[in-house]
Amino acid sequence: MKDLKFEQKRLLSRLEAADQLTALAAALREGEDAELELGSGTLSLRIPDELRSEIEVEVGDGEIELEIEFTWSTAPTRAAPSRAVTATEEAPKRRKGAPAKPGRSSTGTSSSKGTKQSATKTP
Repeated sequence: MKDLKFEQKRLLSRLEAADQLTALAAALREGEDAELELGSGTLSLRIPDELRSEIEVEVGDGEIELEIEFTWSTAPTRAAPSRAVTATEEAPKRRKGAPAKPGRSSTGTSSSKGTKQSATKTP
């Protein structure tokens, strides 16, 4: 048995259908507690970061049916502990007391001994 079911069937213009999909996309992008205007009411949903999706197209009996379905668990999920990036992770590691290397020239024309250079053939 379902805890809740909301179903709405109505005739829409192509522009109204696009507006409804745009509103749904905005609610999905917002996530968490999203509100979606549907007709005369507002549907509030808690949307997690990950969803399962299914897109189905059926052609037959003179009609095309396009179904876009998103499902997710209503069970609470444990948030992964956030991890701050420290300055030592971003910068390359140096030995203590080793001088910093001087900046490189942006011209790229100088070469130093022991540096590999790729050879290119010209026809």
